[in-house]
Amino acid sequence: MLWSRREARKVVAAAGPDRRAAPRLDKVFRVYLEGETGCGLGIARNISEGGLFVETRSPQPIGSQVRITFPSENGDMIAVAEVRYVCHLLGRGTGARGPLTMRGMGMRFLYFELDAAVPSLLQ
Repeated sequence: MLWSRREARKVVAAAGPDRRAAPRLDKVFRVYLEGETGCGLGIARNISEGGLFVETRSPQPIGSQVRITFPSENGDMIAVAEVRYVCHLLGRGTGARGPLTMRGMGMRFLYFELDAAVPSLLQ
């Protein structure tokens, strides 16, 4: 079954109130992923203190751990997260581009890695 964006919004609205406890930062930024099935590039969305959603061509298996690198001019931040769900959405597009697709995974943060340079800055 293919759903349009309008139909998907109706399903989300019918699901009831948002159960999320933490506020979300709805920004879009690039991240690098390392998991059991390889490495790749992703687009992080909808980040909170508990986790985030990453659009990627090759989602990792549910339950696997993924090392996420957030690149920055001031040094990379690295988190390890568990894949909680994987989604493959296909929508009907208009124009010559064809169907709209989105693949990605929702992840829960497990811990953050400290950069080796950080302890020397704290001394």
